[in-house]
Amino acid sequence: MTRSTWTAGALRVAYLLAAVLLVWSVWALATDVFHVPSYVVPTPGKTFAALRDDWSSLDGLVLQTVYECVAGFVVGVLVGFVFAVLMAHVKIIQQIFYPILIASQAIPIVALAAPLVIILGFGLLPKLVIVALIVFFPVVVNVLDGLTSIDKDMVALARSMGGSRLKLFLLIRLPATLTPLFSALKLAATYTVTGAVIGEWTASESPGIGQDLLLKNSRLDTAGVYADVLLLTLIGLSGFVLITALDYLLTPWRTRSTARRRPGRVAEPLETPAPSLERI
Repeated sequence: MTRSTWTAGALRVAYLLAAVLLVWSVWALATDVFHVPSYVVPTPGKTFAALRDDWSSLDGLVLQTVYECVAGFVVGVLVGFVFAVLMAHVKIIQQIFYPILIASQAIPIVALAAPLVIILGFGLLPKLVIVALIVFFPVVVNVLDGLTSIDKDMVALARSMGGSRLKLFLLIRLPATLTPLFSALKLAATYTVTGAVIGEWTASESPGIGQDLLLKNSRLDTAGVYADVLLLTLIGLSGFVLITALDYLLTPWRTRSTARRRPGRVAEPLETPAPSLERI
């Protein structure tokens, strides 16, 4: 990495720490200045104390919720990407299913949770379906926009040079979907936590943070409730940061104007030097 890259990375980390410090300070000052009772809004210290004291029982719940988020996220991305490719290449599928896909977003995901439990039963499957449905729509829409906005002249040129359908997809169409795809993935990564919590509230055979949140709320354990909310927030932010890192690695043209060089390799000149007049 170059010095400018390290500097940009250090600035991002500094901004992140500053944002965390700002939230912590506002939270602590608000509870102190306005004398907010701890049973309404606990102080950051009490929230982290509750998180520390209950961690022996929370670690397994965190892993369960993370597994639901990751598994549902992967399923939603794969199915959404394949469906977008089909709609881009088979127009009749796009004309039939795209309006249905848009209309389906008018149905609240909370309303779909109960029928899914009736159909699929209690357990992991309805949770994965709920998370996958949340991820599915933004992936389909963004990938479809990327595939339909490709320069037709570029595709025609590649075909005239003997490019097969597979090479056209791998070298032209697939790279064109990465930028809109990662925009959808960043949004979906934060929403997966919502889907996992809704699934745990309706199909709670295997407990997670969402079910623990309801349990502590019924017990009026305010500090425990805030600790669970903090954990869910960290899960969503971790997914967003991971997708952002993958975006940086897989789409270098968005942040660099030149290709990355392997260590120890001397870059070749982009243009051949012009012959001197003596050689002519």
